Amino acid sequence: MAPEINLPGPMSLIDNTKGQLVVNPEALKILSAITQPVVVVAIVGLYRTGKSYLMNKLAGKKNGFSLGSTVKSHTKGIWMWCVPHPKKPEHTLVLLDTEGLGDIEKGDNENDSWIFALAILLSSTFVYNSMGTINQQAMDQLHYVTELTDRIKANSSPGTDKKSKSFNDPRLCIRKFFPKRKCFVFDWPAPKKYLAHLEQLKEEELNPDFIEQVAEFCSYILSHSNVKTLSGGIPVNGPRLESLVLTYVNAISSGDLPCMENAVLALAQIENSAAVQKAIAHYEQQMGQKVQLPTETLQELLDLHRDSEREAIEVFMKNSFKDVDQMFQRKLGAQLEARRDDFCKQNSKASSDCCMALLQDIFGPLEEDVKQGTFSKPGGYRLFTQKLQELKNKYYQVPRKGIQAKEVLKKYLESKEDVADALLQTDQSLSEKEKAIEVERIKAESAEAAKKMLEEIQKKNEEMMEQKEKSYQEHVKQLTEKMERDRAQLMAEQEKTLALKLQEQERLLKEGFENESKRLQKDIWDIQMRSKSLEPICNIL
Repeated sequence: MAPEINLPGPMSLIDNTKGQLVVNPEALKILSAITQPVVVVAIVGLYRTGKSYLMNKLAGKKNGFSLGSTVKSHTKGIWMWCVPHPKKPEHTLVLLDTEGLGDIEKGDNENDSWIFALAILLSSTFVYNSMGTINQQAMDQLHYVTELTDRIKANSSPGTDKKSKSFNDPRLCIRKFFPKRKCFVFDWPAPKKYLAHLEQLKEEELNPDFIEQVAEFCSYILSHSNVKTLSGGIPVNGPRLESLVLTYVNAISSGDLPCMENAVLALAQIENSAAVQKAIAHYEQQMGQKVQLPTETLQELLDLHRDSEREAIEVFMKNSFKDVDQMFQRKLGAQLEARRDDFCKQNSKASSDCCMALLQDIFGPLEEDVKQGTFSKPGGYRLFTQKLQELKNKYYQVPRKGIQAKEVLKKYLESKEDVADALLQTDQSLSEKEKAIEVERIKAESAEAAKKMLEEIQKKNEEMMEQKEKSYQEHVKQLTEKMERDRAQLMAEQEKTLALKLQEQERLLKEGFENESKRLQKDIWDIQMRSKSLEPICNIL
């Protein structure tokens, strides 16, 4: 379970200071600690329209976001409050309260449009709060909506739409940016003279109809607001929301348009890099727990590697998304291969060290006897070879010497060939013929050992090649499964979008917007063509 969010009240997320939007690092720390999926509800509207009161109610609190007064707007920039979601366990509700739009006291209202756009970009549910009936004047005040096309790019290709002032533009923009809409009507909460002190009023002092309307609003928002998602249905948690905030505000500060596609790609770069590190850390942890060097055989080590590698790839797949051309998965594969090779080197060294120590322990007394001249007498050579064979058998019987056992022994015996040859040649109990036969036997034995060593090396090479192929197949298998899951999720998302577009087209036709209906038809065709193109992936990596 994720830790309880310890944020007793709202805090500034994005400060609007002298026309500059600046992200509050303390707020980012709060977001970075939220591992749960986030439901982000943002509210925007003209200043002094009661936005903060509604947000406090959504938080289940009477106080929190500053309600301000009839004199001036209190909220500057965007304020954030993170609370456990009251209706969705293991989810966090992130409430974003924005500064009032159109406040004449600010003088320069340039940032109003950016505040509006950021609220759209960061939220999963967007609330626009206004006063009075929704008439043409109210629509005119929503000129911020008509600027969204100029303020936000869906992809990295700059748009060419021009800002329009026509009567229908706000309505058509609302249809474009908000395919699902719901309206709520609120009565005055209390007589106007008490509105400046709304948060001090007791429940029984408020208009009963207003209380009921607010309860209905909160219930609907909390029940119907979805987790914030990125394109492809990727759920957003705290760190992902943190990255979106930074990417969008940095784009605005540098004079660029905040681009949704670029934001997702920037987030993917960060998360996929982290996913590689998580996967490698998991691999090293598993190998550290499972592997005891030296292993008896190379295959034993490779089997342990393969199990840990499979789990590491699973960790990567779970934490990565939008890995274009599998760039980060290839990095993971290269790092896993490097770590496998490093374990093989460590395994060889551990085996060599173990065998060298064992040889010293077992053959040390024999070397001392040679120095003392124990075998420098008639019959000494056969006594030496008999003793040598006994010690070799003793060496073979010791378990877990590792993969270098034969090679280390072979090199050791080769280093003692001069000693054996000297004993053979000086042994007076042996005839010249017997000595010659013994020399040939030693040569044949050495040739057989060399042949077996080559076979051993070839076997290790084959095992390594087989392991590389198994690694490749594991990457392909898990990537294929992930891409099929993503494909199914994208298909479901496109079907949902298509249904909304078709409903919107029907409404446009009924209301006489024939030209807009025809333009919408192109979007519908594009979605249908994209759905048809989502065929199963065959060639990957």
